[in-house]
Amino acid sequence: MSEIRRRLSSWDSIIVLLTVFVLVVASFSVTNFGTSRNFTFLILDLLPIMLVALPMTFIIVTGEIDLSVASTLGLSSSIMGYLWNQGLSIESIIPICIIAGAILGAVNGFLVTGLGLPSLAVTIGTLALYRGLALVVLGDGAVADFPFSYTGWVTGTIGDGPVPNVLILIVVLAAIFGVILHATPFGRSLYAIGANAQAAHFSGIRVARTKFWLYVVSGAVAGLVGVLWTLRYSSARADNGAGLELAVVAAVLLGGVSIFGGKGTLPGVLAGVVLLAALQNALRLQDVSGQALNIVTGALLVLSVLLPNIATSIRTTWQRRKLRRAAAV
Repeated sequence: MSEIRRRLSSWDSIIVLLTVFVLVVASFSVTNFGTSRNFTFLILDLLPIMLVALPMTFIIVTGEIDLSVASTLGLSSSIMGYLWNQGLSIESIIPICIIAGAILGAVNGFLVTGLGLPSLAVTIGTLALYRGLALVVLGDGAVADFPFSYTGWVTGTIGDGPVPNVLILIVVLAAIFGVILHATPFGRSLYAIGANAQAAHFSGIRVARTKFWLYVVSGAVAGLVGVLWTLRYSSARADNGAGLELAVVAAVLLGGVSIFGGKGTLPGVLAGVVLLAALQNALRLQDVSGQALNIVTGALLVLSVLLPNIATSIRTTWQRRKLRRAAAV
């Protein structure tokens, strides 16, 4: 019974229950929220957050961060538009964009692990750098004549139902990242690095190399999301994905991953993404402005750091009191 109580009181369980509560309440109180059509839009809205959050979880678990993901997305979109204007086929453009994202991630990884620079400062710098390069590549215009066979697949559904095609991609990648993080020695090494990088190094874990490849994967996934974003809206623009990094970090921290590293689970992150996307979707249906949505996202980011610490303090205090009472008896 105590084990069940402990699991139910964990932050992962709390965020899952809160997500279910928000979905149920919104379905009954927000017009059109519970419709099959809105379900499709909800999945499409959470797609970029969910996919970018997968490698971001790995990075934050190790005690680092990547704030350049949205700018990498935008640069990938710009490259896609530029190459399409040059006459390249869409089949060759997509892998180029993913590789470009991986290269951008490698730059971050080299600066953080090769030169020993703090990841926060590095990725804030590349956030601005990559967005500027996106403007150089494509300018402030847009490219919008992509093949319908691709744009239609991204926005389409499986058969005649409400389940979007892209949900397949989400499930497959989430399963792969989940198995790696929670069922492999590599995943356990990430927690060791986040808990104590120096101790992990002396235990034989290649800390620098591990972090480097995490940034490469993060960049590659952001490049892929740049392609999907472009195809969904049928528009390649340099400002695509602007501000997405805030939503991604908020979702990861809301899911219980410690900003200091060494703690967190992928199921909690997935629930955090759904919760954030559901709140944003419900507010849009209520005609809430984009500025207000940013306020909500920022507030959730603060709460996602504050509430787990408060919960931990309360749990620690309760356990100490319990031990004192047992000692007194």
